[in-house]
Amino acid sequence: MARNTSDLIILSVIFAALSSIGMLRAEESPPHKSWPFFVFDNGVGRGKLTPAEQAALVKKTGYDGISYNYTNDSDLTERMKAFKEAGLPIYAIYVSLYLDKPQQYDPNLKESIRLLRGSDTLLWLMVREGKRGEEDEKAVKLLREIADMAEEAGLRVAIYPHLGNYTETTADALRIVKLADRKNLGVTMNLCHELLTGNGAKIPEIIRTAAPHLFLVSINGADKSGIRKRAILPLGEGDYDVLAVLKTLKEVKYAGPIGLQSYKIPGDEVEHLKQSMTTWKKYLAALEEKK
Repeated sequence: MARNTSDLIILSVIFAALSSIGMLRAEESPPHKSWPFFVFDNGVGRGKLTPAEQAALVKKTGYDGISYNYTNDSDLTERMKAFKEAGLPIYAIYVSLYLDKPQQYDPNLKESIRLLRGSDTLLWLMVREGKRGEEDEKAVKLLREIADMAEEAGLRVAIYPHLGNYTETTADALRIVKLADRKNLGVTMNLCHELLTGNGAKIPEIIRTAAPHLFLVSINGADKSGIRKRAILPLGEGDYDVLAVLKTLKEVKYAGPIGLQSYKIPGDEVEHLKQSMTTWKKYLAALEEKK
């Protein structure tokens, strides 16, 4: 009897050890293997296709979901319905903010936040105007207001850096995020806008610095030159090393969504989506190759 008891204890210890190893391996599963890859609505017939048609195209071409420009609540309701029926998420809603206007954001935004309650949709905030670097206090106050509204609905928000805006670069956005000090407020790294602002060579460093606050990333094919007409191309085109960006994201263990920027890419949308998806899969395969 004692021997049986001893055997059981030994087996229990072995089982626990094996279970711990299994759990450790599961926890160490590389985040990049589960990166959601979505497309901006400017790549799936913005203004030409209905939300249901867009959802069908997104699904057909293998993307995990979409992001939308904010318009109004009725449009948002229709879009949410179409993508829910397709079994695909809306990863982000792109919202404009204004530091120097009496109405700093669309008054219907509060209702939209209510509609999005309980979803994983992120509010993508673009701070459109202001004297860069001189109105941080205004920006912090406004972003805290939006972040607090979003927090009540269980939503996250991230600043969308854009050429010519108050938060033009990831570094600008990171400065404001740190000042605002809200856990649900983060930053985005937009490849095309870092290139347009002359930061192409600094992107790995930018990602490493922003990593603790990095909620979302956008990529696209591009040239290193930073010339506007070559800053947004299908994945696989241009001489900028997009794979190096993904390697840095893997290095910092980024685990969030990645969006395909498709603004004003000429030609057939379906072919562009297919080409970019083919390149995306090649990138993921390359990330798995041994050094």
